[in-house]
Amino acid sequence: MSGRAPLRTAAAGALIAILAVTVLAADQFSKHLVLQSLEPGTTVPVVGDALQFVLVFNPGAAFSLGEGVTWIFTIAMAVVAAAIVYVAATRVHSRLWAVVLGLLLGGVLGNLADRLFRDPGFAVGHVVDFILTPWMWFWAPHPAIYNVADIFIVGGMAAVALLLVIGLELDGTRGEKAADGGGAPAADDAGEAAARPAVETVEGDASAPAEADRAATDRDDAVDRVPADAAGDRD
Repeated sequence: MSGRAPLRTAAAGALIAILAVTVLAADQFSKHLVLQSLEPGTTVPVVGDALQFVLVFNPGAAFSLGEGVTWIFTIAMAVVAAAIVYVAATRVHSRLWAVVLGLLLGGVLGNLADRLFRDPGFAVGHVVDFILTPWMWFWAPHPAIYNVADIFIVGGMAAVALLLVIGLELDGTRGEKAADGGGAPAADDAGEAAARPAVETVEGDASAPAEADRAATDRDDAVDRVPADAAGDRD
């Protein structure tokens, strides 16, 4: 782990908020430009066939799935946004996690804003999609059309999965805490085990003079009793 100090809760929250607002602004601004410039369904080549703009309004999820239950996606995005905010406010101290969650939150808020405030109504609004890259979707029956928010949502989810795989915790550690916690008692036990014989030896040495004094006293008593017994026999 690097020697940099972990982020304070307020700093992590501020970083996440700044990135989220930046992504949200970029997404909404790009959608505003597209709505002002393009006619729905009209394809405009940007970089040949590799990158095209075509304006569509998506009531469902990716590949137009779930078109009849738009409100479900609204609730799901609201829950994800709330979860990210909660984690940011309580647990995040890693700079990398703060960056990833900030970008992911901005993408979620971008599409959530469409769901809440665009036609045909509150919580059932259609998401504005306009980016078409046919070469990226060769496995799908129809090429997907997406937006700036989708880029950060997909990228953010992939980054979260990567951070979980490499074991980076929200506080910036990578298992060192657990390893230290498990190793400390063993070291203490070894120290105690090493010290115990020394203590016992010292205690044994300290008791040796006392044992010698008691043995000398017993010998003196035996010597004193022998003459007395002998005198009694003579009588």
